Amino acid sequence: MVYQSIFTAIEDDLQDLNDNLESMVGARHPVLNAASEHLFSAGGKRLRPAIVILIAHNTLSTPSITASHKRLAEITEIIHTASLVHDDVIDECITRRGVTTVHSLFSNKIAVLAGDFLFAQSSWYLANLNNLSVVKTISKVITDFAEGEVRQGLTHFNYTISVDAYIEKSFYKTASLIAASCQGAAMLSQLNEQEQNQYYLYGKHMGLAFQIVDDILDIIGTKKKLGKPIGSDLKNGNLTAPILFTLYDSYELRNLIDQEFENKSDISKAVSIIQRGTGLNKAKDLAEEHMQTALSTLEPLQRQENNKFLSLVLVGHYILQQIY
Repeated sequence: MVYQSIFTAIEDDLQDLNDNLESMVGARHPVLNAASEHLFSAGGKRLRPAIVILIAHNTLSTPSITASHKRLAEITEIIHTASLVHDDVIDECITRRGVTTVHSLFSNKIAVLAGDFLFAQSSWYLANLNNLSVVKTISKVITDFAEGEVRQGLTHFNYTISVDAYIEKSFYKTASLIAASCQGAAMLSQLNEQEQNQYYLYGKHMGLAFQIVDDILDIIGTKKKLGKPIGSDLKNGNLTAPILFTLYDSYELRNLIDQEFENKSDISKAVSIIQRGTGLNKAKDLAEEHMQTALSTLEPLQRQENNKFLSLVLVGHYILQQIY
């Protein structure tokens, strides 16, 4: 209900985005084309492009947003989807958003090529915005994705990593795109550099809170809601906030991770340990902390006569409500 109330005002923009995505990434080769159609037909909340659209509406004096803002929202979703394709190959996920992943439906080779193709398409559309500042800001995100994956891959099942290292990795894998797209939207609205940076910080901390919430849901969610089995992060050795906080108090969890969940029942046993411990509440506190930081960055930007910022605040509340 909250989600619907936030995005009612931009439902036409989101519908345009959905209509455009498949046509934007249409490939000449039928297999790549089928892979692209499969990806975008899976849907998803479109949260990242929605935030771009909301910022555009907040920063423009016209009733409708520009074609460049709409294209940036579309580019953001294409980049995000490309990263998911590669993530699924690396993590060997069978389902995503409740549907079969590209590598499971086709092959690892096709999935990697499909992800590369989407990154290439996003770069082409990005260049055609003809805004060098936006190009520089968004293109760095693809580098950050690779950095995040390497950092994650080097720390699989390593229970000695710090929460700070987890946050840094989460920035590269998730928050970087949201931060850059928020800043890019402000750039397209021709805001000054200080305001652009405020929107960047909003997106950065919103993205970190979003990732922490997603990691909590991996422990407390359901397969139906997540579109994938719970405990997927644990199974792949990705140690997230609720896991790291629980490790402070549980030698049993540490032993299960050290043995890389060698028994079939080890994942469910580990999930149970985390659910009973204090790590979940500590992770929730961390998510709330980053969300509060995100929302506080909006305060210098607000005008008394402008209530549009309420939608950006409500996005934050929507993200947090999923874990309560």
